[in-house]
Amino acid sequence: MLDGRGHIVKWAPQQEVLAHSSVGAFWTHNGWNSTLESICEGVPMICQPCDGDQLVNARYVCDVWRFGLHLEKKVERGEIERAIRRVILEAEGQKMRERIMILKDKMDICLKPGGSSYQSLESLISYFMSF
Repeated sequence: MLDGRGHIVKWAPQQEVLAHSSVGAFWTHNGWNSTLESICEGVPMICQPCDGDQLVNARYVCDVWRFGLHLEKKVERGEIERAIRRVILEAEGQKMRERIMILKDKMDICLKPGGSSYQSLESLISYFMSF
């Protein structure tokens, strides 16, 4: 039993959960949507990809952008505990949070009016509306 330490639900709005101030890390398969949502909310990741793009996304998160840990071994309680402690309690996790916040800030700029993503979406909408 969880004894008040957690709550299990059938479904939850992932980005709203990630935006909550009590979330210190996101254990994810690293699908592109999950990866983007984690970056948009500034939450470091514990990566456990299965196949396809998840493998590449996890490599970028862990090895290029360096705001995640890759669970590569057989998933065991001790390994998961160590990963959580590294991300949430250790200096390494603080560095991850600093790096992900830099990318989050850049993404926020792109999504605001005048930002590159905002303008690209506006252009796409204009194109469709021209028919």
